[in-house]
Amino acid sequence: MNRASIPPLNVTVVLKRYGLRADKRLGQNFLQDDSILEKIADAAEILKDDCVLEIGPGLGSLTRYLAASARTVTAVELDPDLLLPLEAVLAPYPNVRVVHGDILKLSIADLVDQPGYIVAANIPYNITSAIIRHLLESDPKPRRVVLTIQKEVAERICAQPGDLSLLGLSVQVYGQPRIAARIPASAFHPVPKVDSAVLRIDIHEEPRIPAELLDTFFKLIKAGFSQKRKTLRNSLSSGLHIEPQDAEALLTSAGIDPMRRAETLSIEEWRRLSENRIRK
Repeated sequence: MNRASIPPLNVTVVLKRYGLRADKRLGQNFLQDDSILEKIADAAEILKDDCVLEIGPGLGSLTRYLAASARTVTAVELDPDLLLPLEAVLAPYPNVRVVHGDILKLSIADLVDQPGYIVAANIPYNITSAIIRHLLESDPKPRRVVLTIQKEVAERICAQPGDLSLLGLSVQVYGQPRIAARIPASAFHPVPKVDSAVLRIDIHEEPRIPAELLDTFFKLIKAGFSQKRKTLRNSLSSGLHIEPQDAEALLTSAGIDPMRRAETLSIEEWRRLSENRIRK
């Protein structure tokens, strides 16, 4: 089935048919604008031999567009109440496999067997970092991740040094993010209070922080951002449970002014700090 023959999906009608409502606890907002669904599929740049892993397919609105381009789609849905309508919507797509489960508790290798696969996800922003790290520290690894998330969160992920966040660093160490499209709140049911964006992350062949430094890197950035209004000298002292003078010495040895704040450091500076921390 090509994209042009995909019929519109009336989310309200499907939910009513199965006696369901969007679950606020799970952050459910169902995307139902066909032009936006096409933009997301375009951003994924799916080739005919690609395997796609979709996280949070909901009622299958986007899944259909992914399936029209990919060899296979594995759609992982957490909410058991959505499985019946999801399988009904996706019945015309034999290349789709629906899996019930929590992506953070599932083995990626059990879901996809092809390195360089593509991820598409409509997820709550508060688990974005955890999902990306889970995907990129597993084998096989994706080559591209396309996320539908809150617009402000997407902008934070794409920020540069001077305005970097913990989430932005956590993503940029693994790949190059950019905003591929903006989505008005009116494109969803129910209508959320904020606009969203399509974030595309092209994954680096290797993380910008060597594997042996990653755990130290994440401990350092979590400590550095734990008290954003404080200088790095104080935030690292508090977050790492070390004396302020030891935090200052660590920063100075990496060529970093202890009076700077976490959001001003580049990934290269965090790398130097991680190397020095391991030597201590």
